[in-house]
Amino acid sequence: MSELTHFNAAGEAHMVDVGDKPASARRAVAEGRILMLTETLALIREGRHRKGDVLGVARIAGIMAAKKTAELIPLCHPLALTRVDIEFQLISQPDAVSCCASVETRGPTGVEMEALTAVQIALLTVYDMCKAVDRGMTIESVRLLEKAGGKSGHWQRPSTA
Repeated sequence: MSELTHFNAAGEAHMVDVGDKPASARRAVAEGRILMLTETLALIREGRHRKGDVLGVARIAGIMAAKKTAELIPLCHPLALTRVDIEFQLISQPDAVSCCASVETRGPTGVEMEALTAVQIALLTVYDMCKAVDRGMTIESVRLLEKAGGKSGHWQRPSTA
């Protein structure tokens, strides 16, 4: 394992200098899910939720979150994102909404944090919109699936299936 880069020689937190790194195509994919009651999933699936299009609002929230990651995570660099894609899948057994975020840029540093932030905020938005009918929802398994680009190259989470 390589050393932690967000600490200087004195052990103080600092923002990594990426000024001399060449720009390259960067991509990251993250996923997570929110577990819920069968009835809550039915409201989302059938579009009967009083607040409207739950997944449409959550998709916009995830995109906005990816763009604002540097404002939320103290040592992240602000990045010009070239693409943010948020996909949802409705799952039965267990009843859940799965979210997958794919983020791309061309720059000197990766977009893993942007993809992870997009998933978290999209799922939190589902929670916010549905909490009146299901306060027991649980967000789980938020994780990076893949990253590509830069000096460290390609990384993919090993399949668990």
